Amino acid sequence: MVRPSRLLMAAALAGAVVLAGCSKPAGDVADGAMSMGFLDAKVQMDEYASTTCSHCARFNNDVFPAFKAKYIDTGKVRYTLHEFLTPPEAVAAAGFLTARCAGPDKYFAVIDDLFRSQEEMYATGDARGVLVKVAQAAGLTEDQFNKCVADEAANRALSQRVRTAIRDKGVSSTPTFFFNGKKVKEGEMTLDELDAAVAEASK
Repeated sequence: MVRPSRLLMAAALAGAVVLAGCSKPAGDVADGAMSMGFLDAKVQMDEYASTTCSHCARFNNDVFPAFKAKYIDTGKVRYTLHEFLTPPEAVAAAGFLTARCAGPDKYFAVIDDLFRSQEEMYATGDARGVLVKVAQAAGLTEDQFNKCVADEAANRALSQRVRTAIRDKGVSSTPTFFFNGKKVKEGEMTLDELDAAVAEASK
């Protein structure tokens, strides 16, 4: 699990990117989170994750594809990703803002790309370069990326979503998973654990 050291936004990312946002929060749930899956699915799965969380990346890369094929794509589970910030918070925020700037139809593809690029980012130390590359792959120019991460309104909205998660849901680390509103685990889940959680929530 990764725990945030602080929740204040940094003023710059890698000395070059001023934080903030890009657009109004997108999504179809009350707190502006993004969802995938059928609206009438019996099971609602909520994950609180950060784009700089290595455990979240491993879950995304190694477990989530099989879970998605088995449950989300078949209409059994509706999945919602809630944005949370872990160190370095400035990089995590820029990642989420980039995904939102790419648009609702590309949001999850950008998040996936960020998780799969995380190892490169940490190995090279070039967070900004990796983020720009992900943004360009999603169809944004570098200028659009720069403007995306410099919108104060979206910055405030993201900060508010994180504060709400802490205050209302007691989230303190990532990843954290809820099924039908019940906190099931803090930390990575295996496919077997997910199977059990879905079965319990389906009762």
